[in-house]
Amino acid sequence: MTKPSATKPATGLYAGMAALAVAALLGGTYWAIQSNQSDDIFAECRGGAVGGGAIGGPLSLVNGDGQTVTDAEIFTKPTLLYFGYTFCPDVCPLDNQRNAEAVDILEESGFDVQPAFISVDPARDTADVVRDFAANLHPKMIGLTGSEEQVKAASQAYKTYYKKQDSSDEFYLVDHSTFTYLVLPQHGFVEFFKREDSASDMAARTACFVSRAGS
Repeated sequence: MTKPSATKPATGLYAGMAALAVAALLGGTYWAIQSNQSDDIFAECRGGAVGGGAIGGPLSLVNGDGQTVTDAEIFTKPTLLYFGYTFCPDVCPLDNQRNAEAVDILEESGFDVQPAFISVDPARDTADVVRDFAANLHPKMIGLTGSEEQVKAASQAYKTYYKKQDSSDEFYLVDHSTFTYLVLPQHGFVEFFKREDSASDMAARTACFVSRAGS
């Protein structure tokens, strides 16, 4: 008669230990995720992970009345913030119209949110120009510009990209990123939206953030 292999009990033991290790790992991962989420009052509102370090911070820009304003004066209420320029042929008008639509949807639901626009083309976008651009899109929209240094500092704070295309005439274009940022008073930057996000999706997620901020 063939004797039972002496390795079988050991194999079963190792398998059992491995299963326990995997279970412990999964349990630890779950606990870590839950712990991180419990520290984030906005966890249920987020559309995805936000990476790349701190976003936002102190700003000093010029509003449509030619007055220098800071972030404390700009973000007095929940704000959908966009970086672009008024000569932009298609992307900026469409994105800002969508943001304005999201603000209207939110207003119908009782949320007071404002859209804001920071020009990355201060050479052409004077205070008067950004004021008229914003007013044509939405009565609540804030138009902002500034010196080259002020605009660059704002762009760096929000980790945006922009670059003037090489051109010898006044009809040059400016390459730029197209994210919209949600900024809340007392909290600062909390979320960003992509171009493919619809006005209704933006409104729903923004409402979640605003509700959680007030809870």
